[in-house]
Amino acid sequence: MAIIIDKENQIFSLHTTHTTYQMAVGKYGQLLHLYYGNRCEGDFRYLLTYYDRGFSGNPYDAGEDRTYSMDALPQEYPSCGNGDYRSPAFVLQNADGTFSADLRYESNQVVKGKYAIPGLPAVYEEEEEAETLILTLADAGSGVRVKLYYGVLPKLDVITRAVRVCNEGAAAVSVQKAASMALDFMNGTYDILHFHGRHGMERNVERNTVFHGEQVFGSRRGASSHQQNPFLILADRSATEEFGSCYGAALLYSGNFKGETACDQYEQVRFLLGMSDELFSWKLEPGQEFWTPEAAMSFSDNGFSKLSANFHELIRRHVCRGKWRDIRRPILINSWETAYFDFNGEKIVDIAREAAKLGVEMLVLDDGWFGKRDNDFSGLGDWFVNEEKLGGKLSQTAEEIRALGMEFGLWIEPEMVSEDSRLYQEHPDWAFVIPGREPVRGRYQLVLDFSRKEVVDYIFTQIAEVIEEAGVTYIKMDMNRHLTDVYSAGAAEQNQGAIIHKYVLGIYDFLERLLTRFPDLLIEGCAGGGGRFDAGMLYYTPQIWCSDNSDAIARLKIQYGTSFCYPISTVGSHVSAVPNHQTGRTTPLETRAVVAMAGSFGYELDLNLITEEEKQQVRLQIEDYKKYWKLIQDGRYFRLTSPWQQNALTAWEFVNEDGTEALLQAVTTDTMFNPPVHYVFLKGLKEQALYRMEGTDQQYTGGALMHAGIPVPQMKNEYMAWSVHLKEVR
Repeated sequence: MAIIIDKENQIFSLHTTHTTYQMAVGKYGQLLHLYYGNRCEGDFRYLLTYYDRGFSGNPYDAGEDRTYSMDALPQEYPSCGNGDYRSPAFVLQNADGTFSADLRYESNQVVKGKYAIPGLPAVYEEEEEAETLILTLADAGSGVRVKLYYGVLPKLDVITRAVRVCNEGAAAVSVQKAASMALDFMNGTYDILHFHGRHGMERNVERNTVFHGEQVFGSRRGASSHQQNPFLILADRSATEEFGSCYGAALLYSGNFKGETACDQYEQVRFLLGMSDELFSWKLEPGQEFWTPEAAMSFSDNGFSKLSANFHELIRRHVCRGKWRDIRRPILINSWETAYFDFNGEKIVDIAREAAKLGVEMLVLDDGWFGKRDNDFSGLGDWFVNEEKLGGKLSQTAEEIRALGMEFGLWIEPEMVSEDSRLYQEHPDWAFVIPGREPVRGRYQLVLDFSRKEVVDYIFTQIAEVIEEAGVTYIKMDMNRHLTDVYSAGAAEQNQGAIIHKYVLGIYDFLERLLTRFPDLLIEGCAGGGGRFDAGMLYYTPQIWCSDNSDAIARLKIQYGTSFCYPISTVGSHVSAVPNHQTGRTTPLETRAVVAMAGSFGYELDLNLITEEEKQQVRLQIEDYKKYWKLIQDGRYFRLTSPWQQNALTAWEFVNEDGTEALLQAVTTDTMFNPPVHYVFLKGLKEQALYRMEGTDQQYTGGALMHAGIPVPQMKNEYMAWSVHLKEVR
């Protein structure tokens, strides 16, 4: 069993294949955290220490016992108002306006299988090997019960957490903060790894020491954002790719979030992750309940590489869903960098015609096909086809593309509205605008109030009709600005603090409706590229456009940071034109393809404009991707070098499950006269097995490739690529 309960001592132990998580009820009823780490047996209450801590207060029922203080003890779900002055996981405003909750253990329940969360994404387990532990804590003063949910997936070494707050009292209360997870460590020195960035340069890795005081990482932008990612790693200061202990936590949520770390006065470390409490409050009337988003946790004592592998498997098989989870997705060409707004139906078919000859399997018509949309200033919200611009029906263009043997996809941005649109003229109150104030614009557009069901209903009906009529099999769903001026005409004044969360729930509702109506539809998430690249969105969209920056060399860093949590199968990555439209950099076509293959492969350029030699290269690239896709999409991914270090090359590797096949890829990022030889050390191979390099007679043992390495051949120019396919000699 994954969940073991010692009823006599009220100890709860959660076991996965390699990890153990333990908590216990303290002598005055508080739920205390004891241990999370390598799998082991025992009662870890011996780790708790009790001293008179002076200014650290004590529960009233402790009487004269001044050694029992919530300001010093490790807690499972710390709350505001019980004498703990550290950052709380839970803040409750009572009916009398006070902020206090004293959560005491009440009961437990073990359920076979993995819990689900109404209206929110959550990890699932199809084979029913998971178990769920539910611990109920009660605040006697308010009548509120807080139910802590723990989903244990033993084979994945993953524990998920979510919280359900139930108002069983006689008066309304307000939830001001409800983190999804809290971890208290009684000792240890740690670093925190977070993934910061900006539009066009997302998920840069930064590693800092956890210091005395609070470090906060998060988003107040209405989306998980380009600037921070809802995935954090707490690591021993000596941890590396292959060595040391580290804890990862991913939030399955696409809105405002907050991650916190702090070292307290007694050298203890607290780690929190959940929805942001800024711009948030949730009123609970008697009988109502509130669910937090889910957080997924994993522990590795073999460094970041193993931790990443745990999250890759979790997201690939237990977050992503539907038809496209396990099969190869179409190799596509997107019209955006090919034509931008300047196209008609004939031009789009012309792009598709040449692409089809080279083996491309789908054309995606990007922005500009709807409403009055020839630039950024107008049209959003009017999801009807601009037949005058196309020169006919969209279904006719789609049929011509399908006649070439290709599928047809569309770009949409359902959450947004242009002031110059029919929708805004008819329903100005559907946009986020605070009465009496001029709104902030982003990309000349406003945001629709997706917290309102009638808004979601209207947009869904329009877009569903287009999908059905044109036979669309792929949707790229974009979001090109963040939230400001948040005010909902559909909400009471005292409930405005709930709008941003309800907005996210509206997005999830829209996506769930699309997948229910069109179960074979492939949806790619996008928010100005990687501005909403999170595990919550991947529950609905099995791939996300990784960044609007399609430059191959910039993508080395972006895709490197992304790989710490998210599997390659979720990364949208394309070969684009040179000079690159974002950076102006020129890189070889082969290099652009090698980088794009570390993702769901496609093209973002007009294939009519390249040379015959380059067209032949494209044909071979597509053949290679089809040949290697299973290895790339399902194989173990290894970061062999870091593009952030002063290396002359960046290298990575894919290895299949049984270690019999590997694909090594590298890109040079610097060149020099008379350079030293660079060696790359492979991973994940079988020590004694013999491997042959494809296209040669060269053979190597797995041990040699992993421990002695392999020399990278000197390349004549900067930004050259090198690929090596290795298979075990049977």
